[in-house]
Amino acid sequence: MTGWSTGRVPWKCHVVVAIFLLMLTVDVVKATSEYDPYKILGVSRSAGQAEIKRAYKKLVREWHPDKNKDPKAEDMFIKISKSYEILSNEERRANFDRYGQMDENQPFGQSHHQGFHGFHRSFYFDESFFHFPRSRDFADSKYMLHHAQFNSEILPDSYKRPYLIKVTSDWCFACIHIEPVWKEAVQELEPLGVGIGVVDLGYERRLANQLGAYRTPSIIGLVNGRVTFFHQVVVQEHLRQFVEDLLPQKLVEKVNDDNYLAFLESWHAENKPGLLLFDRVSDVPLLYKLTAFSFRDYVRFGYVEQGDTHITQLLQQFNINTFAPSMLLFKEDTQKPADIIQARGMKRQIMNEFVSNNKFLQVPRLVSQQIFDELCPVKQFHRRRKYCVLLITGEDDAFLPGNKAFLDFASAYKKDVLRFAYVYQRKQQPLCQALLQNQAAVSPQVVILERRSQAGRVLFRSVSGGWNGSEEDKHRLHEQLELLQRDPSYLTTDATLPELNNEMAPIFIVQWLSAVFDYILQIYDGLLYSNWREMMPILSLIFSALFILFGTVIIQAFSEPGESKPQNSKQKESPTTQNEENRSSRASTSSRPPKKDFVEVTELTDVTYTSNLVKLKPGHINVVLVLTNASKNTLLRKFAKEVFSFSGSQTLHFSFLNADKHRHWMASLLRSACFDQQSESHSDDEDSPDCAGYVLALNGHKKYFCLFRPVFTGDNHSGSSSETSFSSDSRRPSRSRSRSSSHSRSRSRSREDGVKRGYGRATSIEVHHKLDRLGLWMERLMEGTLPRIQVF
Repeated sequence: MTGWSTGRVPWKCHVVVAIFLLMLTVDVVKATSEYDPYKILGVSRSAGQAEIKRAYKKLVREWHPDKNKDPKAEDMFIKISKSYEILSNEERRANFDRYGQMDENQPFGQSHHQGFHGFHRSFYFDESFFHFPRSRDFADSKYMLHHAQFNSEILPDSYKRPYLIKVTSDWCFACIHIEPVWKEAVQELEPLGVGIGVVDLGYERRLANQLGAYRTPSIIGLVNGRVTFFHQVVVQEHLRQFVEDLLPQKLVEKVNDDNYLAFLESWHAENKPGLLLFDRVSDVPLLYKLTAFSFRDYVRFGYVEQGDTHITQLLQQFNINTFAPSMLLFKEDTQKPADIIQARGMKRQIMNEFVSNNKFLQVPRLVSQQIFDELCPVKQFHRRRKYCVLLITGEDDAFLPGNKAFLDFASAYKKDVLRFAYVYQRKQQPLCQALLQNQAAVSPQVVILERRSQAGRVLFRSVSGGWNGSEEDKHRLHEQLELLQRDPSYLTTDATLPELNNEMAPIFIVQWLSAVFDYILQIYDGLLYSNWREMMPILSLIFSALFILFGTVIIQAFSEPGESKPQNSKQKESPTTQNEENRSSRASTSSRPPKKDFVEVTELTDVTYTSNLVKLKPGHINVVLVLTNASKNTLLRKFAKEVFSFSGSQTLHFSFLNADKHRHWMASLLRSACFDQQSESHSDDEDSPDCAGYVLALNGHKKYFCLFRPVFTGDNHSGSSSETSFSSDSRRPSRSRSRSSSHSRSRSRSREDGVKRGYGRATSIEVHHKLDRLGLWMERLMEGTLPRIQVF
């Protein structure tokens, strides 16, 4: 088999091509005059974008299929949307004004000329492989998500802020309907800190499957790595409420005169500063909730409604200005805020910067490795040194005076290179034993340390004399800190610290109950909206657990007790048993795995052709089965059975192409690729051959394909299927090699004649026999011995 064509093209072919090009030009001009986007929208050719947009919105409201019950409403709605898509793009509008072309690929109503139109230009591996029409809202391009980006960036970031993700695809007319609402929601929610994402179902099928999105349009909320589907009417208020519902319920506490002291004094137990927002609105602002979600591990958030009648004492004590929102941040001192900010319009950047600068207490307690890493960072040579002054103490009341004295010392001795913290010896025993050299501390000890590596290596030195909070202890600590800043070699002891225990982590039973509660919510949501594909993993887990628990009991209940059988019956059955064992042993030594009922075969359409072919990795091949509506079910079952043994390969992808939709295209492909010598003998008005059963192995990276087609040989149908380049003579016994070379040549010529005749008699092959030899062809495809037809 050769490439597209060989030899000299006869002059008759040029005449025929010229006639077809002339007919195609007439059809294009006719279709352009019939489908004029200016006439459809009712605007003049000099209309501006504002006028075009107003006309489009008016017609969309009038002709939307949900509101207009006219049978022609859906077609008119499609024409209106397509016309606006052309006229709203200056480049495509200029293309129409100059050449009368409605689309980059084809005008309206010209899909029946799709197959023949410029075949040599339509069969190449790029964004216009099949010249399917495309529709894409370019405003969503900056929000497009990819599988790797989602798992490396979006998924971890969902623990700091919620994400609102839209699942769309090309030719999704319902997506056009919700687009204005989606844009308004993005403009409102993105400045507040909500992450926005768009997933194209056609291009990112792997990511869509991970999200559980199988239809368009779909809107998904992502928080803490958990996916939640939006099921309400797509309006801006519902989307805003959906984002609020994604957040945890107890992020912000309502504070008034009755509970503000308990809120501020909780810093000791929570080990977090307290932040109070004073505002006049009754509900907690979404911006404040989003900020609370981002810093929930560091700061406690409270909200004071200024219109409440039970906040008089609060307003008087802290002298709050009621004409503008105010934020007060409290640390260890509950009588005086550590920082204040007041502004008429609270912005996300202002709030994030304010909280980031005050997310630790003056002397925080080391309760996790994360806090230790942030308070005492590893030494870096291009930065100034950071030292951590650590108090090892206890949590009993007897240690409170010493802890209070350490806090007073840290508040007065403020240096950028020093960070003060304390730790409870009973709760962080491995860390304290490493710093105390395995000696139990009778009294609290102060240790000065500098981290040298991420592996836990530190240099440290204990302050002599211990710590009881006296003035002498404060003076001694002050002198040693001054000496340390003059001479960094003051730290002489080297040790490797273990990782800290997370004191704030919930116990296992709480984590388990929380996970169970999430599963119950997902099951309820799936039952309520009958979203079975999304529920399938959960249902599979439930039924697997039930089978493990009750399967053995059920089997034993229905099983019959074994009865001893006469020996003669065993002797009679022994030949049969032996035959079965022989068959099973032969089956076990077979190279092919056992049959399976499922092989993923997708249809090659305008939505899937780019992901299934254009963007395939180098070395990957898409095996495409050509079928018709009549033979679809039969061929797909046969195709799945033949290629199942190859479905484990990571480089093969399986698809099917409906020849009823692309009959002219397939005919042009076969005439150009395989039947150049017959192009003179076949008239142009002859019916296209039956392509059902043909298989194309398409390599989008190297731009070639291999062809399998059924061939009628005159033998029984069970062995009549073959590929173009596959010679069955190579499979015959060696005795055929002894035949004369003249007989072989005559038999080869007769076989070639039969192949040519089989082109016109392909319909005589029964449908279920057309793919009988596909397995052998697939083996040669994997070996790389099939002829390759290069695409130019």
